[in-house]
Amino acid sequence: MTQPHTPPAAQLTTTAAALGQQDATAISAACASSASHVAIEIVGQTGSTNADLLARIDTLAGPTLLIAHQQTAGRGRAGRSWLSAPGAALMFSLAWRFKGPLHRMSGLPMAVGVALAETLGSLGVPVQIKWPNDLLRDGAKLAGILVESQTAKRDTDGAIWAVIGVGLNLLMPDQLEAQIGRSVAAAPWLAQMPRQQLVAALLSRLAAVLAEFDDTGFAPFSERWNALHAWHGREVVILDHDQVLQQGRAAGVDAIGRLLLDTPAGRVEVLSGDVSLRLNPASAGAAAPNPTLPD
Repeated sequence: MTQPHTPPAAQLTTTAAALGQQDATAISAACASSASHVAIEIVGQTGSTNADLLARIDTLAGPTLLIAHQQTAGRGRAGRSWLSAPGAALMFSLAWRFKGPLHRMSGLPMAVGVALAETLGSLGVPVQIKWPNDLLRDGAKLAGILVESQTAKRDTDGAIWAVIGVGLNLLMPDQLEAQIGRSVAAAPWLAQMPRQQLVAALLSRLAAVLAEFDDTGFAPFSERWNALHAWHGREVVILDHDQVLQQGRAAGVDAIGRLLLDTPAGRVEVLSGDVSLRLNPASAGAAAPNPTLPD
């Protein structure tokens, strides 16, 4: 598939900046029926869209999408900062109420990853998933997912609210990549799309996946996740605060979203949490990763 010419970064930033609350109606109109009940809010700047929605859980009437042109205190897992330049990334959070209980939510970040990866693939941007919550393009991070849960005071039936934060790099200015200090990816092709269309596509697939997850849990998504697994069959190490917890050959995920590792002692399951997954340098060329989705 031939990608169109990428316009200058300044033009793309201007286009992104034009997205305002008045565009919420256009996004809603472009969404599939799965997202017709989602309230959409758009702000120019905030600290963190996740923090904003978590603070409002007790007053939310239903599923709510909050989009920000710029976040000054965006964050990822384990309290890490999420850095982006204004207009260079699509940043949003989606608050969604689940039946619960909490233990059924363990595979939610992975289900969200499936929804985002499948949507991006359908838009001509093939990606793979790094457990538990990153999307990679050509081996570099294109998007991150942060899921935080909370119970509303008014809910007495065991329901759980999840706030799902997504940061998707569209452009990557050289100075920002230098500040981040590691390889990151961008998707300038997506930056050319009308922002309303891009948001509607992501929200429609997310809403459908979240509704299914609420009924079934992660099990029906495990096969789809494994088909998108970036490092399937590769030797990896699991780190917690730079301490090695496990190492072995990545074998995908199980029915509740745990990473499966084949080790000399047998297969082990790794729970999601404050861990990082990195390729084992000693065997970086041991096996090829799964192919990406076709263009």
